[in-house]
Amino acid sequence: MMMLVQDVTRISLDSFRERSEGKKVVLLYPWTNYRNLFLTHFLSSAKEGLLYYRILGEHTTLTDWLKGLLDEFSAVLENIGTNLRAALEDPTPAGLGEALAADLGGYSDNKIILFIDELDRVPMDDDFNEFVTALVAALPAHVQIAFSSRLLTHQPWYDMVASGNAIVLGTEYRRNDVMFTVETTPKPQLEVYSLGRGYALVNGQLITNWDGALPRNLFFYFMDHPLVTRDEIFKTFWPDLSVKEATNVFHVTKRKITERISMKVGDSGSYELTQYNSGFYLPSDKVVRHYDVGDFQDAVERAMVATVEREEISLLTRAIDIYRASFLQTIDMDWIVERRKFLRQLYAQALIGMGRIWKRREDDQRALGYFTRALKETAEREDIHREVMTIYLRLGMTDDARRQYTRLEEVLDETLQIGPSRESRELFALIEAQS
Repeated sequence: MMMLVQDVTRISLDSFRERSEGKKVVLLYPWTNYRNLFLTHFLSSAKEGLLYYRILGEHTTLTDWLKGLLDEFSAVLENIGTNLRAALEDPTPAGLGEALAADLGGYSDNKIILFIDELDRVPMDDDFNEFVTALVAALPAHVQIAFSSRLLTHQPWYDMVASGNAIVLGTEYRRNDVMFTVETTPKPQLEVYSLGRGYALVNGQLITNWDGALPRNLFFYFMDHPLVTRDEIFKTFWPDLSVKEATNVFHVTKRKITERISMKVGDSGSYELTQYNSGFYLPSDKVVRHYDVGDFQDAVERAMVATVEREEISLLTRAIDIYRASFLQTIDMDWIVERRKFLRQLYAQALIGMGRIWKRREDDQRALGYFTRALKETAEREDIHREVMTIYLRLGMTDDARRQYTRLEEVLDETLQIGPSRESRELFALIEAQS
């Protein structure tokens, strides 16, 4: 394995050790060369044990990658994995986390570091959160875990960072399109999570005081509208004010946003979210943005044009994992309500896409699961109701198929004031005939 020269990373290993000392979890910020520094640090020290595992592409579930980890470690290490092997016989997420913690603690009395690479290959769902929470809670003091991922979602990490159990390293570095690089002048990293209540972090620090609702709402508007005119902003936020009045309020509000960001950087600089050019407000080059909605949309849109099924599954899985809740769910401004509806439809389309993949593979149970989840988001999709009824019929679940048709009738009457189409009625007749 190649060792990085310290001059290349431009990071002090002493500083690295100091910052990560005493933390149960080290989160390596996406797209940073901290991953390489971390490996260099521990591989260069014979006194400290490093257990490295890279999650494989085919390991798409929690139990899959834990079995892979167990197989790899058992092949080269003695006396490790007894608890995890037993837990995998009747797995629960919390039980698996506690078992892995017990195995790591019992492997050696010296310091142990488990490095999990390419974590973004597995869904960060409720099972994952429960597993990680139990694992970290049960870790002995001499065991540390590092996670490297191209996507570090907000939970369960935020609670761990807030409680002091985890640290995020590498926030001052960003990715370019070719390789891991270090900025000549490091820029603040801005993470924005709009799927849910809405959070923003600067270099891993949560912005908690927005100095009112208006700066916060305008901040999220700018994040969601990377190219917007002043007239569009005024029409959205201050339609009843004169241009002069709106201009004054706008500049005061925009300055407050700059102050919120700059306070978290803490170097006396001024870090604006936007810059003005040729009649448009567009993203400032003073900060590096990471936006969950942008990642979500990108994954869905790329999945729609993917020509390889494996790539389509990977992209749709990523999109579904990112969409944890509806867009800015506690704010009901008109633009947010409209955007929320669009993103919800896009989420439903991702679920439908996965359902159709599993339908092609003749896996009725998985297809049914995705189709029914999609109907919770877009209940008026008559074609998906028919997909569900068809699967129920194929599985011999005629009562469920009949109830699904009744639900379709109710939804269409409530939302569109129409009845089911001829295709749906013919399918219902087939269901009745087989009852």
